[in-house]
Amino acid sequence: MPALADHEIHSRLVTVPDWQIETGELVRTFLFKDFRASLAFVNKVGDLAEAAGHHPDIDIRYNKVRLALVTHDAGGITQKDFDLAAAADKLC
Repeated sequence: MPALADHEIHSRLVTVPDWQIETGELVRTFLFKDFRASLAFVNKVGDLAEAAGHHPDIDIRYNKVRLALVTHDAGGITQKDFDLAAAADKLC
């Protein structure tokens, strides 16, 4: 799957409005009531990632979970990243 051009990325951002582009990655920080809720979310994202064969970078800070998506083998953001972002949004 080829990396998307900048104009394609920005036009697709409307489909995942809570996400933004940071240093070439599609990024969102999710907030939860506590650490256990953060872990539960991460486990659900892990299931989605395994099913898709596409894995985000995940950073957990107590009640905050930051997901960063980029398709490394394509050298940038692809539709796979937007698909996983939309699926993660549905978990909340």
